[in-house]
Amino acid sequence: MKKIGFLSFGHWTPSPQSKTQSASDALLQSIDLAIEAERLGMDGAYFRVHHFARQLSSPFPLLAAIGAKTKRIEIGTAVIDMRYENPHYMAEDAGAADLIAGGRLQLGISRGSPEQVIDGWRYFGYEPTAGETDADIGRRHAKTFLDLLQGEGFARPNPHPMFPNPPGLLRLEPYSNGLRDRIWWGSATNATATWAAKLGMNMQSSTLKFDETGEPLHLQQAAQIRAFRSAWKEAGHTRTPRISVSRSIFPLREDQDRFYFGRAGENEDKIGFLDENTRAVFGRSYAAEPDALIEQLRKDEAIAEADTLLLTIPNQLGVAYNAHIMEGILKTIAPALGWR
Repeated sequence: MKKIGFLSFGHWTPSPQSKTQSASDALLQSIDLAIEAERLGMDGAYFRVHHFARQLSSPFPLLAAIGAKTKRIEIGTAVIDMRYENPHYMAEDAGAADLIAGGRLQLGISRGSPEQVIDGWRYFGYEPTAGETDADIGRRHAKTFLDLLQGEGFARPNPHPMFPNPPGLLRLEPYSNGLRDRIWWGSATNATATWAAKLGMNMQSSTLKFDETGEPLHLQQAAQIRAFRSAWKEAGHTRTPRISVSRSIFPLREDQDRFYFGRAGENEDKIGFLDENTRAVFGRSYAAEPDALIEQLRKDEAIAEADTLLLTIPNQLGVAYNAHIMEGILKTIAPALGWR
């Protein structure tokens, strides 16, 4: 494991128990949390995108703001639901945010997960073509987005433009060189992992995966990662891909930790259904004293296979407490797992 980042869903709730009461709180605290994570030595600040929900939605203003406030930390998503995205406008937003951040964006994209509304992407103006599923829409948008990030001209210029044009066909601007290599695909199956590898995307695997073998999540993810690497090699790509897995990990170092998470440790994964036909395995949480956590995590084969670990955080407990969690992991857990 080479890198560790946090992953926030940016939940907010107007509840006395929540330290994140509003959308404004969620956004501003996300910036503050990224600044704290960089100060602590964390490698990445990642955010989940959901629509029609009291969570983070449009990611690029947030990523650009973090990019302007930080110097070193990677800034990413895990993931953007491509069923909702206009690939052309997204390429412009992504290019601008990456330039502001000095080339630190790591964008996780995917076909998305079950949402708060029925077919929410239809409200954004997207309809499947004949024979398409909603997953096909997401993959079609993703492929267009990847093509646009190559930076090649495709639009015929106006012979009488308002401003002078460079010669040849025009591309979208601003263009950020290298961003194409920093796109990740959130894969819930082995098949989408190999599809992503063939297209030259990095891979993210979360705390949820389609149950394809009945094995524990970490074993299924480890096999998924090996399938991804095999497909990558077969495709003939020359660079080394990045691979991340997500985990909920809470070192119990103080009474406050035990109050929040003393009963959160789950020794087994859970099985559920995303819809009538899709059986999924949901990964366990890890909550224990640091020495016990180290032994548990050493047995996680997917963490061993991946180069990046994303820590899902309880953002509604506030910036200070989440910084405390991250500091505990970096000081007491990560070195024993091979970090740096």
